[in-house]
Amino acid sequence: MFVQSAKFVDEHGGNRNGISIYGQESNPTTFKLAHMNLAIRHIEANLGKFSADTFFSDHHKQLKADFIMANPPFNMSNWGADKLKEDVRWTYGVPSDSNANFAWLQHMIWHLSPKGKIGMVLANGSLSSQQSNEGEIRKNIIEDDLVECIVAMPTQLFYRTQIPVCLWFLSRDKKQSGKTLFIDARNLGKMEDRTLRILEKEDIKKIADTYNSFVEGTLEEEKGFCAIATTKEIKEQDYILTPGRYVGIEEKVDDGESFNEKMLKLTSELSDLFKKSNDLENEIRKNLKEIGYEV
Repeated sequence: MFVQSAKFVDEHGGNRNGISIYGQESNPTTFKLAHMNLAIRHIEANLGKFSADTFFSDHHKQLKADFIMANPPFNMSNWGADKLKEDVRWTYGVPSDSNANFAWLQHMIWHLSPKGKIGMVLANGSLSSQQSNEGEIRKNIIEDDLVECIVAMPTQLFYRTQIPVCLWFLSRDKKQSGKTLFIDARNLGKMEDRTLRILEKEDIKKIADTYNSFVEGTLEEEKGFCAIATTKEIKEQDYILTPGRYVGIEEKVDDGESFNEKMLKLTSELSDLFKKSNDLENEIRKNLKEIGYEV
């Protein structure tokens, strides 16, 4: 994410020396790899002096960032919530020890500047869970008008997990106050092999253009793909943020063929399939009989 951020600045005519990068990692090996990855690309970053748990040893306690990106562990349990019940970061409610999703989310919000934005990958359960105070925390975040956009992503985007994920975009300075954009991108991308789906440039551009149009106030909603909802409308849905609830079902283009014509065509095709099935059955019976087996 840090490398891509620097590339983004370069590609848009900016100066990468104008950004300061901060991060943290608990796994010592990943911590070292991150340092090496940044160093070979001449990107300066403050990842802390050593690897450490973000919840228990926050290396950037006073940091208020303009842009925050995170892909934390999904649905992490037993992360030590009982030792952090009075933590100042839990502005919207105390997260459960059974799931750290809303602990991660609130940690990021705590470090957000007055003009800051967050882009975060979370498991889909974060959109609708009502267990262990999660529904109340989500409600409070929504009522504080922080949720700018929710994107439902396609499945099989990761090698290590098949868990379906979503993107949360939050902002302290929403251009469309009191409104949230929902994008259902589950049908985008293509399968690179049997287990991995990739998003192509045009897929990413479609999502980005939709978001930018929403921010600019020029977006035309697309049934089955994107919709804008007010905080009141989200409240009517019990503060559930699943995009499918808001975008609806894609409208099918009328091909001009009547129902009766379609049924005649389908029954004719089915009749042909039945005939082929009977011919295949007879052929199998004949072959089995020739080797001494009768069915």
